[in-house]
Amino acid sequence: MENKRVVELVVISDVHLGTKGSQATELLKYLKSIKPKTLILNGDIIDIWQFKKRYFPKSHLKVVKHLIGLASDRCQVYYITGNHDEMFRRFSGMKIGKLRILNDLKLTLDGKKVWIFHGDVFDVVMQYSKWLSKLGAIGYDSLIWLNTQVNRFARFFKLEPVSFSKKIKESVKGAVKFINAFEDTVASVAVRKGFDTVVCGHIHKPEIREIKVDANTVTYLNSGDWIENLSALEYNEGEWRIFNFRTDFIDHSENGEAEHEAMVDVEVKDLFNDMLVDFHN
Repeated sequence: MENKRVVELVVISDVHLGTKGSQATELLKYLKSIKPKTLILNGDIIDIWQFKKRYFPKSHLKVVKHLIGLASDRCQVYYITGNHDEMFRRFSGMKIGKLRILNDLKLTLDGKKVWIFHGDVFDVVMQYSKWLSKLGAIGYDSLIWLNTQVNRFARFFKLEPVSFSKKIKESVKGAVKFINAFEDTVASVAVRKGFDTVVCGHIHKPEIREIKVDANTVTYLNSGDWIENLSALEYNEGEWRIFNFRTDFIDHSENGEAEHEAMVDVEVKDLFNDMLVDFHN
């Protein structure tokens, strides 16, 4: 008997498949535990910036396979492009079954106008110094890899896990200012365009908060990431919440391979690898 939570709408972002920091195994467990009516992939799902054919492990491929399967199993899937998967922007507007590729998405949920996009358009560094952003991404991925190794030892000695990048961000005033400026800018533009709610990714900081812009208030949401925070946004019965894998996940080990996964061609690995190689040419 299927034992999955039915969720009206789920937003995930910043999975960065193809990098060593991506927590693909945990994401797959989460995806297999839910039955979303709508799934929004809000950018940086596949890290084409750092893609290397020799590193795309089975756990990452299983996530791709599961997502393709969801789109063939009566779930509406929107793939919103980010900066690390910006090569998909050339396919904006494309529909493949229940999968749509977009640069942003506008919805009305329970009478509220919602604007969903990745958020890199509001990143000044990304817009004007892309080479610096790419260099930073490589450094960040290396830091996460080192952090993972340290936490393996920590688990062995029953110590609490630590996050190097979080500690760095929290200790650097500039990083805090950047995040606050990003959120305020996004909220201001959303209000100006007449939206009640704005949903982003990009900065890897899960958040739900009300932001006042003059006489208006907008609900700002960020889905976080699947590198450090392991978080998603879920919408049910008019309410948003942040799902945190570490604290909220309930393991149902009887959930094996989903039915729809069997529908996906077993040659998807070769097809997927060829597609990404073509993007680089």
